[in-house]
Amino acid sequence: MANFPLINLEKLNGAERDVTMEKIKDACENWGFFELMNHGIPHELLDKVEKMTKDHYKKCMEQRFKEMVAAKALEGVKAEVTDMDWESTFFLRHLPISNLNEVPDLEDEYRQLMKDFASKLEKLAEELLDLLCENLGLEKGYLKKAFYGSKGPNFGTKVSNYPPCPKPDLIKGLRAHTDAGGIILLFQDDKVSGLQLLKDGEWVDVPSMRHSIVINLGDQIEVISNGKYKSVMHRVIAQTNGTRMSIASFYNPGNDAVIYPAPTLLEKEPTEKEQAYPKFVFDDYMKLYAGLKFQAKEPRFEAMKAVGANVGLGPVATV
Repeated sequence: MANFPLINLEKLNGAERDVTMEKIKDACENWGFFELMNHGIPHELLDKVEKMTKDHYKKCMEQRFKEMVAAKALEGVKAEVTDMDWESTFFLRHLPISNLNEVPDLEDEYRQLMKDFASKLEKLAEELLDLLCENLGLEKGYLKKAFYGSKGPNFGTKVSNYPPCPKPDLIKGLRAHTDAGGIILLFQDDKVSGLQLLKDGEWVDVPSMRHSIVINLGDQIEVISNGKYKSVMHRVIAQTNGTRMSIASFYNPGNDAVIYPAPTLLEKEPTEKEQAYPKFVFDDYMKLYAGLKFQAKEPRFEAMKAVGANVGLGPVATV
């Protein structure tokens, strides 16, 4: 199997731009994932985010997780657990309205740090969306406009820790799923691994590399690209040793954004592929996804076709 795609973003500024863009294109078409080096986010900032996130888990969340495990008697399970994940999480919302000041137990320095980190990730996400536009043959800014809705995109961060698990064969750190949204930027532990993606019927490890940002594409990119780019099933395998840190930031459409295949791409398709993907309001998709996250995406797309007939085109129809 081909090697997991590693992209040196600095090379976009020199003679290797075309080769690098082709690598990104191949990753989007054949992997749904790629890993960024030299992405412009300072290593010192990443180191501080990692340290403060791990400190926060130790101080505020580790004991709660142990109590939850004890309450559910998870350490003694004999059969596979299919209705929960071996993870400790909290969520930060950045756009359209931040909840950073409302999340309990965060030190002020950590709040400010995560705000700074999010602003850099937001900028990187929008740069990446334009690179995807370029490779797809879409006008620059098309994906950002498609995500915008009336209030701008949804942008938030899921901060996760995956503690040591005594029964990793019976409990997943995170069950297999595709991501519902747009583009996902992951800063993960470089010492404790566990993230895997499904490629050609096999589970493949996503490399744990220091100071990298892992990118994966969500269901909305698959729809807008009319299937040229795919969202891919992925999961987290629990480990018996070490706690794995995962900070995943989701740059998603606004709730009222209307999502549908880009007309420019449909013009290039044979007639039978024109209506392969539905048109829908993003919030309607999320309501459906909430109950079906750990199932295949194709039935979700089919279900949205049933409601899509009543959805008007959004403001980007003429872009």
